[in-house]
Amino acid sequence: MNLSLEYVKRRKKLLEILSKYRDPELAKKIIEKIHIVADRIDEEKILLMSFCGTHEHTVTYYGIRSLMPSKIDLVAGPGCPVCVTPARIIDTAIKLALEEDVVILTYGDMYKVPGSKLSLAQAKGLGARVEVVYGFNDAVRKAREKASKDHVFVGVGFETTMPTVASYIYSNRMPDNLYVLPAYRLTPPITKYMLKLKEIAINGIILPGHVSAIIGVESWLFLEGIVPSVIAGFEPIDVLMAILMILRQIARGEARVENEYHRVVKFRGNEKARKIISEVFDIVDADWRGIGIVPESGAVFKEKYSEYNALEKYDAKVDNAIDIRPGCRCTDVVLGLAKPTDCPLFLKACTPERPYGPCMVSSEGTCYIWAKYGGYIVNRKEG
Repeated sequence: MNLSLEYVKRRKKLLEILSKYRDPELAKKIIEKIHIVADRIDEEKILLMSFCGTHEHTVTYYGIRSLMPSKIDLVAGPGCPVCVTPARIIDTAIKLALEEDVVILTYGDMYKVPGSKLSLAQAKGLGARVEVVYGFNDAVRKAREKASKDHVFVGVGFETTMPTVASYIYSNRMPDNLYVLPAYRLTPPITKYMLKLKEIAINGIILPGHVSAIIGVESWLFLEGIVPSVIAGFEPIDVLMAILMILRQIARGEARVENEYHRVVKFRGNEKARKIISEVFDIVDADWRGIGIVPESGAVFKEKYSEYNALEKYDAKVDNAIDIRPGCRCTDVVLGLAKPTDCPLFLKACTPERPYGPCMVSSEGTCYIWAKYGGYIVNRKEG
């Protein structure tokens, strides 16, 4: 009974805090200012890109696009780690599960992502041992419960998910029967890559809050003098304030890095987590699904920790992986070159229930978000 009361109290407190960042009256005032500042900017179109699937969720779920001036285009960039994980990683995990006596452990949003031919879910139907975990702590628990069986954790994600794995390895707490199939990707390098794309002109960037909580404001300072950028939280007020802050920079002719999410993100981020990551991982060039090799955008275990790398333990090399299936425009969606509705498969051959491409699987995937929450309703003024 006491635990139930404590839960109710904590939930009430949380809702009180969140209500400040979901206040409709405050939102209206910020939106009014957005329209005023946007009118001062002598540009026909202002493209603002986010690099986090949760930001795209907020924009779509709360209908923020429909509240913007017609000249503002809110575009989702490469902010879904599952969407950009190469098919080769999935193919390798499937090969391990079918050909080796191991249990594959994976996040739920990775479970249905298609590889070259199969997803892990489909492979399980063929007899592969695949289990869904809620995090690396859960993977450790499962490995310890079945100590006689080797387990391989599919390590995907951005900087946010790396510290937990790194802490177990750095502190020598890894179970002897647990290995990692590393597919970690880093956000600042893909941001640099996007700014060099000739096909898209980014006028401002909404920087990811979760990632920034780890790497800090200082990791984004390379954007100073290049493009207006604001680190934002994930509530509607956070996103609206970030848009307003970016527009004010554009109006003043500035290009600075600002931190709207200062209640969580510090200048140097989480220094302990950053230290552990740097101790365990080396930075390498890495491939992004459908995009190709992005310099210094991946992380692999340092040589002294290579014993935990599943690719070192098992011969599971996969050749000729197919990242993008015929007709799928996921790559264009990830790069902000197309909206989900530009894809002929959207909500036809590709649905959340039966995903054809990786962008329709994860809760951070743009196609999934648009399919579930109606992101294709872009701007009421334009009908």
